[in-house]
Amino acid sequence: MEHDLELLDSMSTGVIALDDALQVTALNSAGEALLETSKARCIGLHARLLLLESSEWLEHLQQAAASKTTRASRSFTLCLHSGHKILVDLVITPVTEEAPFSLLVELTAVDRLLRISREGNHHRTQETSRAVIRGLAHEIKNPLGGVRGAAQLLARELPNEELAEYTNVIIREADRLRDLVDRLLGPTRELNKQKLNIHEVLEHVRNLINAESENRVTIVRDYDPSLPEFEFDRAQLIQVVLNIMRNAIQAAESLRSCNIMLRSRAQRQFTIGGTLHRLACGIEIIDNGPGIAPDIMPSIFAPMVTGRAHGTGLGLSIAQSIAHMHDGTIECDSRPGETRFTLYLPMEKIHEQPH
Repeated sequence: MEHDLELLDSMSTGVIALDDALQVTALNSAGEALLETSKARCIGLHARLLLLESSEWLEHLQQAAASKTTRASRSFTLCLHSGHKILVDLVITPVTEEAPFSLLVELTAVDRLLRISREGNHHRTQETSRAVIRGLAHEIKNPLGGVRGAAQLLARELPNEELAEYTNVIIREADRLRDLVDRLLGPTRELNKQKLNIHEVLEHVRNLINAESENRVTIVRDYDPSLPEFEFDRAQLIQVVLNIMRNAIQAAESLRSCNIMLRSRAQRQFTIGGTLHRLACGIEIIDNGPGIAPDIMPSIFAPMVTGRAHGTGLGLSIAQSIAHMHDGTIECDSRPGETRFTLYLPMEKIHEQPH
């Protein structure tokens, strides 16, 4: 029995074990994450109580139990008690051998597979962009250095000090372009990882934002107190959260008030960048702004992409680069009135590769 439960917990898909009376006898970690519940709450419950709308779900279970044959349903909708609706591929397998359960229900989140595919595409696109930028940076910085040096030499030869203002303009603009190229390249120093509490970072950024905005922004916190400490670069993650929250405030400038929700949650058996992690941290930053324009949504993490007239388009690109350096990622979902950025970071060692 104990070996069976360990096997279930090692699976990346959600698994529910039911007895003859359709009561839950086991629920693996991926199943807990998928159903947004806990094993302790579910053990002993009838299967119909796992969901809000359970008639079709119950019908599938009863038919599989009665026929003793495997039943599969693609893109089946589960209505969770949290109010969320998720699409899953559902496979119900009757267990004929002697076992502590009669039905094994396997749930594979369809949106999870889409997310993994989308995340991989975004990562490849950003890596291609960065390779191009690195090449361009080399070609730009070399002549910039020559222009700056020539301006300094020219300033020494000028007979009139008033004319030096022109060479100073050249030097300042050369320095500004050099700094812009450095920012395009993103963070280059190695991470200084320490075992810390992610909520300390969120609280630090919240205080910074309150000071910058003179408390004109309403920030609501919904933290998961069970999140353990894990290793990350504090300064770099402060930059990530700060960039996203500043974007939210700038996007909401036309509104009477800007509201931001900071939420933290543990994600079990979570895949990031094609790698399955036993435990990951999910940080949501949700604002009430007008949303991101659909035409730029697919490329918001690319350098120089911005929806603001005076924006540089570097904040989100830098944030995503830092997330990748931590083996994490940032995802975004946006519609008018709600934009949600979610930062995912692995908290435990890699458990296994997904199948």
